[in-house]
Amino acid sequence: MKKLLVNAKIFDGKQNKITSGNIFINGNKISKVTEKYEPIYKDIDVIDLEGQYVMPGLIDAHVHVTANLVSLYQENEHQAAIYAKSFKEMHQMLLRGFTSVRDAGGADAGILDVLDKKIICGPRLFISGKALSQTAGHGDFRHKTDAFEPCACSLKSASSISMICDGVSAVRKATREQLRQGASQIKIMASGGIASPTDKVTNLQFSDEEISAIVEEANHFGTYVMAHAYTPEAIIRSIKLGVKSIEHGNLLNMEAAKVMSQHKAYLVPTLAIYNAFTQYGSIVETPAHTLEKLQLVQKQALESIKCAKDNGVSVGFGTDLLGELMQYQSTEFKLRSKVDTPFETLHSATYVNAKMMNMEGKLGIISNGAFADLLVLKENPLENIELFDENGSNISMIIQDGKFIKQ
Repeated sequence: MKKLLVNAKIFDGKQNKITSGNIFINGNKISKVTEKYEPIYKDIDVIDLEGQYVMPGLIDAHVHVTANLVSLYQENEHQAAIYAKSFKEMHQMLLRGFTSVRDAGGADAGILDVLDKKIICGPRLFISGKALSQTAGHGDFRHKTDAFEPCACSLKSASSISMICDGVSAVRKATREQLRQGASQIKIMASGGIASPTDKVTNLQFSDEEISAIVEEANHFGTYVMAHAYTPEAIIRSIKLGVKSIEHGNLLNMEAAKVMSQHKAYLVPTLAIYNAFTQYGSIVETPAHTLEKLQLVQKQALESIKCAKDNGVSVGFGTDLLGELMQYQSTEFKLRSKVDTPFETLHSATYVNAKMMNMEGKLGIISNGAFADLLVLKENPLENIELFDENGSNISMIIQDGKFIKQ
């Protein structure tokens, strides 16, 4: 069915302004955006949006849909339970207005297939497969007393989000396996993190040769590498070795930001997870080691965003929420408002994320030829960033791939 949205006030995702116009949807694409409405179309569903605002569907560039527990140790979790929770959470993401998400480790070809066949209703999903980690790296969630794993390349990380690989040949094999299974991009753990039990946030992880091999394999496949990295040392090293996007980057400084800018790399901050840990961590049984390491990375998170912007680094939008904390996805908007204008945040969550994910002109923008992933809002999003809440209550309509999800 062809659709025509008339009398719309449009934020296109790219420009910091609202324009008046009409959006013609043919199938799953935006066919035309016009200033004047001419009722010459036949067999078309005309929807009058007088007084309402239209913008591109939101994109969360850092989720873990299979992280059904706040603790990423999932050794005792049934696969069915992990999948069931992921399907529920993806549906909720869509109802909040996130029509696309980039999974940073965990989602697999099976979940993609379920979405493609419309068995469940969820966002467009860009998967990394298993995030790659060295032994004792940020993706190694085994307890210290767990048995030694002699293989250089193992799925046994005790978590659904990652696998362990050590050595150049092993990381090449692991990268190729993720790509074979449908990965849109490759995720690596390039530094320590707060959720992992055996490393320090300041650790550098993988050798230069290993990271270079991973980047080379991704590039050969026509895609890119995203890296979990906190410290300036980890960020600079990753970028110089060819990584495209830095996840978290809380300890970013001027030197690292300049390197990122020179290499046209992206920063994807994830404020929501730290805020959720602080407010609700003890209630949802967050591991003690996570809460202990939290303060180190949380206090500089906002400064890192300002540092990135001051140095011309493109800043994306992510949340990184786990388990029961996924419901707080929309808090990222309010948290970003401490350093961003509403436009800057929404630009990050639409146009910038799409460009980073090699989907420029297809997602994150209202223009001819883009996918018809749209939100209709009751108020101007460029004036009130708090329109976005955990229930999507201020979203009148959600259109994904040209079809109504909410009307």
